[in-house]
Amino acid sequence: MTQEIEIGRAKRGRRVYAFDDVAIVPSRRTRNPEDVSVSWTIDAYQFDIPILAAPMDSVVSPTTAIMIGQLGGLGVLDLEGLWTRYEDPAPLLAEIRSLPPETATARMQQIYSEPIKPELVTARLAEIRAAGVTVAGALSPQRTQELYETVVAAGVDLFVIRGTTVSAEHVSKGDEPLNLKKFIYELDVPVIVGGAATYTAALHLMRTGAAGVLVGFGGGAASTTRAALGIHAPMATAVADVAGARRDYLDESGGRYVHVIADGGLGHSGDIVKAVACGADAVMLGSALARATDAPGGGFHWGAEAHHPKLPRGKRVHVGQIAPLEEVLYGPATAAEGTANLIGALRKSMATTGYSDLKEFQRVEVVAAPYGLQ
Repeated sequence: MTQEIEIGRAKRGRRVYAFDDVAIVPSRRTRNPEDVSVSWTIDAYQFDIPILAAPMDSVVSPTTAIMIGQLGGLGVLDLEGLWTRYEDPAPLLAEIRSLPPETATARMQQIYSEPIKPELVTARLAEIRAAGVTVAGALSPQRTQELYETVVAAGVDLFVIRGTTVSAEHVSKGDEPLNLKKFIYELDVPVIVGGAATYTAALHLMRTGAAGVLVGFGGGAASTTRAALGIHAPMATAVADVAGARRDYLDESGGRYVHVIADGGLGHSGDIVKAVACGADAVMLGSALARATDAPGGGFHWGAEAHHPKLPRGKRVHVGQIAPLEEVLYGPATAAEGTANLIGALRKSMATTGYSDLKEFQRVEVVAAPYGLQ
């Protein structure tokens, strides 16, 4: 049942929940953590851990994409970032880290005004492919039509179309919008597309033929979308709604399974656990991986929204550095905040509740316990 509350006499709203508002409940059975499987598969690609590194310059470089792939996850390179605009982005990354807060946004807008160079797109993806890991790159819907041929020719395995929100039915009086259904049908590689935050939007994206749908709407640590646009999607409800669309599309399509990937609001290991419990097959991490000592942000974190040329909806934030990437994922953790040994925490939660794999764990009991109401 949908619970609506009265905002005022002329407006009612649905009660929704963030990850902080829900908790999982232990069952009568427990397991050993080493007996738990956290692997997942999308299309022909199998991964040891359900982790995608977000296509953000503070998180993924060609080097870290390779590292994440070797550690069992998937690093998604931002093909509109510094790595495809500059031959050597290291001085720019250092400058961004050193910028004072009051001038950071304006300077980042200048830095990211450098044109994207197709030959660098090809070179960066080739570098990742040469390491023998799965190759994934991301473009915004606005850039996809312009650059996708270069990306596919470079040998990308998984193509990600990622925006603050992506719809299957974009309406424009100016440029011809991207026809997602036609585009995905004609493409030779599986496509992950999003963000979507509602049942209806996700169902429409699934009908385009996407292999996976990203769930979220500007909810990450570096986002100011809620303050700038007044738009926000509490993630526990959003993931559960999109998982419901996946279930119904499975019936509608006669058995075609579309993967649900939570993208946003996943700063700690407990959030990853809750995302899977609400129905996610995998999670896309930004700030959680930006804390790694070998992340290119050097303790800072920002996304594409932070340097939008006309309406920035994000900022550069300081997240600090806690441990090398391998320890962030696999431990050992030296602090109790849930920022390291993310996979160990997921295994422990699954074992504590008695589930042996991710699909089973999606059936775990969840309770609503909003901290703000306690």
